Amino acid sequence: MAKDEALAARCRALRLVLTDVDGVLTDGTILLLDGGEAKAFHIRDGLGIVLARKAGLKVGLLSGRASAAVAARAAELQLDVVRQGIGDKRAAFDEILREHGLKAHQVAYMGDDLNDLGVLLEAGLSAAPADAPFEVRAQAFMVTDAPGGRGCFREFLEAILKARGEWEALLAGLGATLP
Repeated sequence: MAKDEALAARCRALRLVLTDVDGVLTDGTILLLDGGEAKAFHIRDGLGIVLARKAGLKVGLLSGRASAAVAARAAELQLDVVRQGIGDKRAAFDEILREHGLKAHQVAYMGDDLNDLGVLLEAGLSAAPADAPFEVRAQAFMVTDAPGGRGCFREFLEAILKARGEWEALLAGLGATLP
């Protein structure tokens, strides 16, 4: 089976797309401020999440760190799953599967570091940003052209939506058409 066909088959089964935060939705930089922290999120990732949800996919995050900035961004995007401060991402992934009545092949995951490997290996579709460590990129089904914090999650979501045949209809819903 060609890689495009394998991607399409995996994408048709998906019901939930999960992502890590630091190093995927952000570039991994943490700015510690007096009384808090700041994170920069790429706006295109946000629109990708909105489009994925319009296509009927649930979207969520699974982060090793807890942050008020992440909670605020998750609320703004109305994410379906928000897990922060997770020490064992694989165990949290298994909990999410049980809670949502899903099998691993129905979930996609994007992660960027060694603590994501357990989920990357279990999920039905996995991705890593261009700047992830070799060990992570080597285990991911897809490696994006974009690095973490620079629209890599949008790139992953677009690939999923295109493989499912939903991208053009979503663009039309935005008033956009492809040449």
